[in-house]
Amino acid sequence: MGCGSCSSGGGGCSTTPNGCKSNGTCLTDGGCSKLDVYDWLSDMDLPSNYKPFPYVEIRFKGSRKDFYKNDENIYIENGELVAVETTTGGYDIGHVTLTGELVRMQMKRKKVTEEKSPLKLYRKATPQDVDKWKNAKERESETMHKARTIALELGLAMKLSDVEYQGDRSKATFYYTADGRVDFRELIKKLAEAFRVRIEMRQIGMRQEASRLGGIGSCGRELCCSTWLTDFKTVSTSSARYQNLSLNTLKLAGQCGKLKCCLNYELDTYMDALKTIPSHADRLKTEKGEARLQKTDIFKQLMWFSYFGEENAWIPVEATRVKEIQEMNKRGEKPEDLRDMAAVMEELKATEKSFDYENVVGQDSLTRLDEKARKNKNNNRNKARNSRPANKTEKADSTDAPRVAKPQANTEKSTEDPAQADKPKRNNRNKKRRTNNNNKPTQE
Repeated sequence: MGCGSCSSGGGGCSTTPNGCKSNGTCLTDGGCSKLDVYDWLSDMDLPSNYKPFPYVEIRFKGSRKDFYKNDENIYIENGELVAVETTTGGYDIGHVTLTGELVRMQMKRKKVTEEKSPLKLYRKATPQDVDKWKNAKERESETMHKARTIALELGLAMKLSDVEYQGDRSKATFYYTADGRVDFRELIKKLAEAFRVRIEMRQIGMRQEASRLGGIGSCGRELCCSTWLTDFKTVSTSSARYQNLSLNTLKLAGQCGKLKCCLNYELDTYMDALKTIPSHADRLKTEKGEARLQKTDIFKQLMWFSYFGEENAWIPVEATRVKEIQEMNKRGEKPEDLRDMAAVMEELKATEKSFDYENVVGQDSLTRLDEKARKNKNNNRNKARNSRPANKTEKADSTDAPRVAKPQANTEKSTEDPAQADKPKRNNRNKKRRTNNNNKPTQE
């Protein structure tokens, strides 16, 4: 996006959205449609004596949202720019994301009371306010670069990740990440001297940093924390174990360096499916020997076992059958063999279907297109070489053969042997010589 309100661009993006051609400042959908809330009560008719809820939800840069009181009952719509009160004085500019009764529900969900949000909404943003706000956004990238150089000169163990100017350009808030406490008093003095504004330092976590900066995840989509995810729940490695995922930190970690939040999305479904999978079924005793568990397909309810010395020959067994064998082992009984359930694998192979999208990225060679181009070039060269001698013989024959019979002679000569085709020519030449010799006058 190229709007000035999104955290990815900050007003300095090289590309601008197409859409309504407003270059990222469209106010109909809240700017860049980040962390928007669908107002499903907007189309409903309200009672005549209904008093609208006097609070609105305002979104600022990144994922920061807050609630403000509309004392003067100013008519505002979602997506409009408004000027609001701040705790340190002055005013700030933000987008309206929610109005009406849904604001009451959001405040209850986030446990925000009217006493905790005493800030007010001043007015709709004027053109002068919007110009000053845009100029402040344009200064953020330069400010960030200078602040990082100052922090490096002071040798502080911190990482400045983002900076946000207030709407009236009177205060700058720096967001940073650090492993421990940092003494940045000297840093604040130098930043205040360099930028001539009030400085506020705010420490955030790794996940909050990723939500502010944004990016593309390994799934190919924008990060959940920067688009719609607002609360960050703890993610442990046990969620990966329940889903039979490899405990590889490079694959399980996101751009923030922590475990991916999406590991919790399907965890409840896996936990429900695991209730029917027998526990402590690592080994089963049979008359042939002891079988060890190799793999478990949770949703297909299949478990693969193999005997000692036959690790490559896996035997599929249904989860219900595994429970029966466990009960038999507890009673001291043993089944003959697990291979009586091998027919399940044959049924699975029979039901498998071949799809057109089996060859995904990574299975095909990246140079497959170059090899096809080389083959086409070689075929064209071979065709050109084969056509050259045929053209030469046609040119040589065109002088001797009559013009009327030229196409017929070409078709015949293309099928005959060249050695046999030369015999009639020689006979004709001998006949001409004989006639010429007979017509010559005899010398006395």
